[in-house]
Amino acid sequence: MTDKSDLHTKAMDFLLKTSRTFFIPISYLPKGLQEGIGAAYLCMRAIDEIEDHPSLPADSKVSLLQALSELPDADFNEENLQKLFEPYKDELPEVTLFLSDWVEFCPPGAKDKVLESTKEMAEGMAKWVIKDWQIHNEEELDDYTYYVAGLVGVMLSDMWNWYDGTETDRELAIAFGRGLQTVNILRNREEDAERGVNFYPDGWGFDEMFAHTERNLALADAYIEEIETKDIIQFCKIPLELAKATLKALKEGKEKIDRATVTEIVSQVVEH
Repeated sequence: MTDKSDLHTKAMDFLLKTSRTFFIPISYLPKGLQEGIGAAYLCMRAIDEIEDHPSLPADSKVSLLQALSELPDADFNEENLQKLFEPYKDELPEVTLFLSDWVEFCPPGAKDKVLESTKEMAEGMAKWVIKDWQIHNEEELDDYTYYVAGLVGVMLSDMWNWYDGTETDRELAIAFGRGLQTVNILRNREEDAERGVNFYPDGWGFDEMFAHTERNLALADAYIEEIETKDIIQFCKIPLELAKATLKALKEGKEKIDRATVTEIVSQVVEH
C-alpha cells in the first residue's frame, strides 16, 4: 500500500499531466474535497484513456470497459485491476494502469459515489465504442456527452453533497459537464476527423454546435447559482469561465486561449 503523502503527490502530478483545466481548480480545494475530486477525476480519466486510445482495437476497448463496469466495488484493488490490465499493459497509459491508486486515494466516505459514476461511464463508453461513435442527431449527441462528461457533473454534485450537504439540480449538473465537453468537440473537430470520428449530428455545422454549447453553458451558470459554498463555486467557475473564453476565441477564429488569458481568468475567479 502506498504512503498517503506519496499518493497525494502522485495524484497531483498526474492531474497536472492529464488536465491543466481541472488541476487548477482542484489545487484550490480544501483538504478532503481535494482528495475526493482529484481521485474521481483520475478514475474517470483512466476510463476515458481506454475509450480514446488511438491504437487499442475496438473489441479490446469494449472488453476492458465492460469488465470495469461490472467489477464489484470491493474488487477495485491493485491485484484485480493489474490482472485485468495485464494483456494491455504495454499499450495503456500510466493514468489507467494506476487506477487502483486513484481508488485508494479517494476518501472512504466518497468512494462509493466515485466508483458508481466511474462504472456507469465505463458501461456507456463501451456502448459508444460498439456504435463506432456514429452520432446522427441531437439525442445521440446528448447520450454520448452524458456518458463522457455529464456524468462528471453528476459525480461533482454527489461530492458536494458528501462534503457539506450542498444540494444541486441533477439536470443542470449534467448540462455543466456537457457544455464543457462540447467546447472540446468544437475545438477538436479537425483532430477528431483525422482519426475518423465526427461528433456532429447530421446536417450540423459550427453554428449549430456553437448554439448547443451556449445553451448548456447557460444551464451551467444556473447550476452554480444554486450553490452557496465559496470553495465549490470557485471550483465550478474556473473551468466554466475558461470554457466561455475558449468559445469566444473559437468564434473569432482562434484555436484556443493563451496562457496569459488562462492566468487572468483564474485570478479573477479566485479574487472575486
